[in-house]
Amino acid sequence: MTQAEPSTGQGSGKLLGPLEVRELAERLDVTPTKKLGQNFVIDPNTVRKIVRLAGVEAGDRVVEVGPGLGSLTLGLTEVGASVTAIEIDHRLAAELPSTVAAMQPNAAAEGRLRVVRADALDVTLGQLTDPDTWLAPQRLVANLPYNVSVPILMHLLELLPELRSGLVMVQAEVGNRIAAHPGSKEYGAPSAKAAWYGAWHIAGTVSRRIFWPVPGVDSNLVAFTRAEERMGTEAERRATFELVNAAFAGRRKMLRQSLQGLLGIPTSAEAASQVIAEAGVDPTLRAEQLDIGQFLSIARAVTA
Repeated sequence: MTQAEPSTGQGSGKLLGPLEVRELAERLDVTPTKKLGQNFVIDPNTVRKIVRLAGVEAGDRVVEVGPGLGSLTLGLTEVGASVTAIEIDHRLAAELPSTVAAMQPNAAAEGRLRVVRADALDVTLGQLTDPDTWLAPQRLVANLPYNVSVPILMHLLELLPELRSGLVMVQAEVGNRIAAHPGSKEYGAPSAKAAWYGAWHIAGTVSRRIFWPVPGVDSNLVAFTRAEERMGTEAERRATFELVNAAFAGRRKMLRQSLQGLLGIPTSAEAASQVIAEAGVDPTLRAEQLDIGQFLSIARAVTA
């Protein structure tokens, strides 16, 4: 499929409301499942708010995860974006182009949609792009499944270096953790790993009432802008993330204790302290006090 020319902007079609969402679900015999983290957005105003806050414009190339019945997809195509939608449910994946064509018949929107039937945790670069007809996405805009939101986010950020920015809707508690800074109570492994790729912040909140079915928690909109330069090599990223995992697994311990085993010196906290100190980091600090740059410095000291 060749990416079509963008339309001129907002207002070129309809979005899904509560009635349309339920009618579509009934016709497709789709019952939202907790296993797949399915909660369908039923409020067009929220959809347009997400698209606006994400800064999506005509001609942008967007990747969306879990489009479901198409609520957010239609908001993206409405402003003229080209959308690569990753959907695991075969019924929803098959129906999405028809929904877009029916709701936005005068916007050439269907030609700007590519549906990839895949699990977002396993999707490959080859599935998302085609060197001749479909370029790599530049933005990520998605209502991420609650149960696997962080793993999906990490996978796509590493898979698609072309992603320059994005906005994701996640469970409020998860969003706070992703955007947290060192020293805060929410700061953890997801925060540190997310910071490898760029800057994050909470862009807004979303009531649970705009979903069907209504989840048990509210959501946050988390925005990111990718850093202009990559922090390190792929090998350094893997080594750094291993350190992050080990440090936060023993987050109440000092680094000289929590990283002892991973540094290959399980019987000597003093030797671990020396390696950490060589990285310019105080070995008596705890995981939540370090930024991702300090974890990278330790990883480099280990291999030096």
